Amino acid sequence: MNDFIPPAKPIIGDEEREAVDRVLRSGMIAQGPEVKAFEEEFSEHFGLGRACVAVNSGTSGLHLGLLSSGIGAGDEVIVPSFTFAATANSVALTGATPVFADIALDDFTLDPASVEAAITERTKAIMPVHLYGHPAKMAELQAIADKHGLMLFEDAAQAHGASLNGTPVGAFGTFAMFSLYPTKNMTSGEGGMVSAINDEVERNLRLYRNQGMLQQYHNEVVGLNNRMTDIHAAIGRVQLTKVDGWTQQRQSNAAFLSSNLEGVTPPAVLDGAVHVYHQYTVRVPQDRDGLAKALKEEYNVGSGMFYPVPNHRLKPFQVDVDLANTEQAALECLSLPVHPSLSQEDLERIVTAVNALAKAGA
Repeated sequence: MNDFIPPAKPIIGDEEREAVDRVLRSGMIAQGPEVKAFEEEFSEHFGLGRACVAVNSGTSGLHLGLLSSGIGAGDEVIVPSFTFAATANSVALTGATPVFADIALDDFTLDPASVEAAITERTKAIMPVHLYGHPAKMAELQAIADKHGLMLFEDAAQAHGASLNGTPVGAFGTFAMFSLYPTKNMTSGEGGMVSAINDEVERNLRLYRNQGMLQQYHNEVVGLNNRMTDIHAAIGRVQLTKVDGWTQQRQSNAAFLSSNLEGVTPPAVLDGAVHVYHQYTVRVPQDRDGLAKALKEEYNVGSGMFYPVPNHRLKPFQVDVDLANTEQAALECLSLPVHPSLSQEDLERIVTAVNALAKAGA
């Protein structure tokens, strides 16, 4: 049988190993000069035009971004339900309540009309997710936020390098969080990066990540230990030099898939959007699970189901709300391999497999 084609594949090379060894030899292992350099280089590389603060995970980044923006008990933040649970969890961890709005089925991001319908007197912010690497409808969401006096945040966990009408994701909201988990478009091993709209939010982020202090033993707030190590930052700095090439390969792979797949609905790219394809997610009109099973068993092709249980139906939340598009996406979405390690032969096998199985009804 052909070798297994995994749905995702982290790429770690000799340069990353050498960077880690350099840090280990230096003796400066915790948060230090590598973290500072990574923060500055990340902002510059993606053209964010604002300060970035490195943390130990994407979830920490969301949590600290919310705290740094003043979100807390009694507040509501509107989020999508069709996303990883960290989006809603981070809101709940501040004491605030995540309020779930529906998505649009074209780009799988928040539907502005559903967002507006979910606003109450307790709503403080809207937090879209740039899901799978496609930017959310930020102009429409910003207009809603401005109309109702709300803040706008960005969960950009999957969207390094994505943009909308020339503006990079991460440069829209009061804060934006990028995940650096191993399966993301670039990694630091584990970690997150948070961009801040102004000095106050940046200072708060730095306080909250480091036990509430900027000066040792002078704690200003009740903080956490969410620091990034210099080891992780060193890996991230190397990955920054490679991510553009990987993104171009993802986009090329996606273009081939979109041009050749039959029997499934390929992902849309809306006008003005640059999609970075953290995932290449199709909609399967009938028996998504059967197709995924047959891809693995008959063609040795991996795939991913993100997210079969929407957040509003997860045990911690369980909200009775009508989110028709979210429910449909949860039943139909299947993510096919699109990562930069795919060969042309791999891409052709994925197309052959999907087309044959979709035609046969999987």
